[in-house]
Parts: sequence; structure tokens; C-alpha cells
Amino acid sequence: MAALVYFSNLSENTHRFIERLGLPADRIPIRRDDAPLTATEPYVLIVPTYGARAERKIPTQVARFLNDPGNRTLLRGVIASGNANFGDEFCAAGHQIADKCHVPLLYRFEIAGTPEDHTRVRDGLTQFWTNQETTTP
Repeated sequence: MAALVYFSNLSENTHRFIERLGLPADRIPIRRDDAPLTATEPYVLIVPTYGARAERKIPTQVARFLNDPGNRTLLRGVIASGNANFGDEFCAAGHQIADKCHVPLLYRFEIAGTPEDHTRVRDGLTQFWTNQETTTP
């Protein structure tokens, strides 16, 4: 299986999802002073959405990561988290990234996910990467 890259702020909800997922993943740094993450292989991005009706749905750190052409080129899909209380804005960052980068939005989950979400994402990623291997020349 290829890589996972994720962002989690100090609330650690997305980080808890990654821990429960049980798959290796690289974390986009929270602080600007931290060394930037550079993707070295195709990856799926797991990204939270913060705030309802916030003008900027994509966390600044994620935007900075994706503004690097090398990182953006290796992006293969997006998994988004959010809070269902946000209504139409639920997982909006994932939708925006998928649309802008022309990759599929693979899954959406609420806050830190449920055991069913963890199983679905693990199984779905296995199938996704298998399909990627069979369609890549």
C-alpha cells in the first residue's frame, strides 16, 4: 500500500483517527517553524475541515503543503473529516481539495471516526491502491 499523509491540529481528532486506522502515515507539521513535509511517493491525504461557514475551509498548513508542486503531483485521493453540525459544510476541505487537484474524494467521516469508519477506510485504501496499480502503465 502507498502512503498516507494527514493533518491534525491541536485537537488531535484526525491524529486519533490515524492511530485507530493502524496504518503508517506522515503528519503535515502544525507549526510554520517545523521542517516541511515532502511527499516521496503517491499518497492519499486525510484532512479535517474546521469551522462552519469559515471562509478558509482548507487548513493553512495543508494549503502550504499542496502548494509545493511535487507534493501536489503525488496526491492520488482525499479522505475528509468534519463535524456533521456544519450541515452543507461537512467535510468541505476534502471536497475543495479533490475538486481543485482533480482527485477523488474517497471517504468522509465525522470527528475521529467510528470503528466502522476505520474498517471501511482500511479496506477501501487496500482496494484503491490495488486499482491504482492495475491502471498505472
